[in-house]
Order: sequence, then structure tokens, then C-alpha cells
Amino acid sequence: MEVFEAIKKRRSIRSYKSDAVPKEKLERVLQAARLAPSAADREPWHFIVVTDQQKRKQLSRGGRFAWFLSESPVVIVGCGNRKVSPKWYTVDTAIAMQNMVIAATGEGLGTCWIGSFNQQQVKQILSIPDEYVIISLLAIGYASDEEDLPSKALRLVERKKRLEEIVSVEKFEYPYVSQ
Repeated sequence: MEVFEAIKKRRSIRSYKSDAVPKEKLERVLQAARLAPSAADREPWHFIVVTDQQKRKQLSRGGRFAWFLSESPVVIVGCGNRKVSPKWYTVDTAIAMQNMVIAATGEGLGTCWIGSFNQQQVKQILSIPDEYVIISLLAIGYASDEEDLPSKALRLVERKKRLEEIVSVEKFEYPYVSQ
């Protein structure tokens, strides 16, 4: 799949088939993270791949909008090392995770970026050292044929802003004009 097509096709998946993600596909997704740029090339990230059903169930209880983590076959926990890159660990880890999202879409997988979690609870479940901050969780798997109700509702009202609404040229008050 061409990159721009993957970007356009990508959407948040909250309902997954129980099918396992093939190791080759998962590895390409992880390689996409590894290849991401980072400030001063410090690569302050660490990723934990969680496939254990019990751990995924525990992670799903940690946040109001994380309920479906127990059904996604893979959860990747993205951690940033604040000692390695005190100013940029959050941005660098987020860039790497976005690479994973696009790569997963290109592999025919669905994803959902999760920001709803309890930092201390996840650290305890996965034995994450203190110098790491959890940036986000990423659900990965094959989208269920049955779309969940919240996703259906969002799709009814979802509207992407036009470029003129989000881009300016030279100064904030000069809107970009698309062709």
C-alpha cells in the first residue's frame, strides 16, 4: 500500500478479530518504529509488546477508553526515557509510534492509539523502570467485521477540517489556499 493511501485509510479500530498478528507483520511494524528519527539521534524509546491475554485484560481496566485492549491481540506500550532525552522523549516516542500506526495500516492491520491509562498501574503490570514515562498504548490487530457502537457514532459526525482551516502561510492570519 502506498504511504499516502495508508494515511487516508487509517482509522481508530476498537473492535478486533481474535486472529493472531503474524510475527513477520508485527516485526515490520516494530522496524518502522526503530527507523523513526529522534532528536540528536538519541532514540529515547522502548516498546513493550503485550500479547498475554491476562496482561491485556489488566491494561484494559486502566483507562476509561481502554476497554477494548483485552480483545486486541497485540498491545504495544510506548515508553520514553526522560534521562536519555529530557526535552524530547515524548515527541520522539510519539513519532516512532505514529510510524507504527502507518506501517500497521500498510500491513492490513487496524490500530487505536490509547492515551487513557493509569501510568503507575501500567508501570507496575509491566515492570517498567522509573526513568521511563509511558507515552501511549497502541492496540493492533485485524479489524472485526462488526464495528463497535462508539466508532459508528463518531463516523456519523466525523469531519476533517479543510487545509484553509488549519494551515497559514507566513503569518497566522494568512490562510493557506488549496488548489
